[in-house]
Amino acid sequence: MDSRISARGLVAALGVWRTSEPAYEALADAVRLLCLDGRLAARTQLPAERELAAALALSRTTVAAAYRSLRDSGHIRSQRGSGSVTEPLGGGEGMRRTIAPDDFALDLQQASPPAWPGLPGVIAEAATDAASLVARPGYDVVGRADLRAAIAANYSARGLPTVADQIIVTTGAQSAIALLATVLVTRGDRVVFETPTYPHAAEAFRRAGGRLVGIPVSTGGGWDLDRAGQAFARTVPVAAYLMPDFQNPTGRSMTIVERDEIARAAVRAGTTVVVDDTTADLSVEPFDRAPLFGLDVPGLDIVRVGSLGKTVWGGLRIGWIRAETSLIRRLIAARFAAELGTPDLDQAIAARVMDRYDEVVAQRAHVLRAGRDTVVDGVGSLLPEWSVPDVKGGVALWIDLGAPLSGNVVLAARARGMLLSPGPRFSVDGGHDTYLRVPFTATVDVLERAVGVLAECWRDVRAMSPVIGLDRLDAVI
Repeated sequence: MDSRISARGLVAALGVWRTSEPAYEALADAVRLLCLDGRLAARTQLPAERELAAALALSRTTVAAAYRSLRDSGHIRSQRGSGSVTEPLGGGEGMRRTIAPDDFALDLQQASPPAWPGLPGVIAEAATDAASLVARPGYDVVGRADLRAAIAANYSARGLPTVADQIIVTTGAQSAIALLATVLVTRGDRVVFETPTYPHAAEAFRRAGGRLVGIPVSTGGGWDLDRAGQAFARTVPVAAYLMPDFQNPTGRSMTIVERDEIARAAVRAGTTVVVDDTTADLSVEPFDRAPLFGLDVPGLDIVRVGSLGKTVWGGLRIGWIRAETSLIRRLIAARFAAELGTPDLDQAIAARVMDRYDEVVAQRAHVLRAGRDTVVDGVGSLLPEWSVPDVKGGVALWIDLGAPLSGNVVLAARARGMLLSPGPRFSVDGGHDTYLRVPFTATVDVLERAVGVLAECWRDVRAMSPVIGLDRLDAVI
């Protein structure tokens, strides 16, 4: 068994879960959602029925019925003397009887656009060097010299002088983030995170032992500078993880004032800032690019993470870290414990792609603009009560449903063969139950179908939820 969650912890994770369904089934659905989106790991021991009933102010009979429903659907197993434990996804017989992975015709959990159309030609070009490629070991812990030089030149062109020795190539951005978390954080260290945020980054820093401190960011108000200043001053974090441009999931970009104040707060606290630039080049409209975060702030200890996963193709597992050479050496030494390097063929392809990077970004803007407009127009027509932000780039819309029903919508969509991620999946410290992340990276026809499914789900979810008037939930627990 890997872990145990307390009754108090499970109650916090559940958030607003009551609907007009029988209480036991609403509770079971809420636990299912925690399992499905990864907030409740497999092989986690759940609280005893009596303990959870007391924490939720429910009868033990209700909790017992919820656990029975979860056993029937294969999400948990119960053994006398061992309690109830969550099953790996797809691990239970009941779970296999629900919806198989191939049945999900619409996958909006992934927020990556289709491959750049020029990629097959670049791959073919790289294949002409097959003889020289296979003469090499096949992987590289630092990165090919030509690729590192191209990445460095890109930073230099944006006003940040960089040389190849300040770059390490990784197997995607997630590998870069996990490596940084391992090197920068020791158990118990505080780490500042935006909330909502990219959940896999939060998981990487938590696994490294970091204690996350959230600073709110919203589609309308941007970064909460008061909370940010307090977080840096009071917790003195060793690191901060930020997405200043087209933040995932809100799509918001920092203003000049936000960049300056947060960077200076980090300097005062002696915090290393990890800037995730994986979505920074995904503009959907012409705009004046803001200067790189922290470029003009003296004394700022900053590390940058980039990737070709969002701009070129998710299957091209090329990411990188830009840092001072002293940190690069530490990262190289730590990397051997996790992996031996990045595949050479992927790097050869990436080096050629970098020569055409401006062409890639222009094509991405066209694709993402069509996707964004399709979702905005569809939601505006079919779901006018939802609040859709005005975003200029990125990969998704952070939509306010106006009611804490994000998890219910996700479960209803899953029953119709569509995968989504609920708002709480992106939270650092709880909440965001009223929000739903809807990526606009898929093709227009897929997004049109997806919005139609969302409208059906919302109709059914609202019919099952207790309401006051027309648009307010009765949050009676």
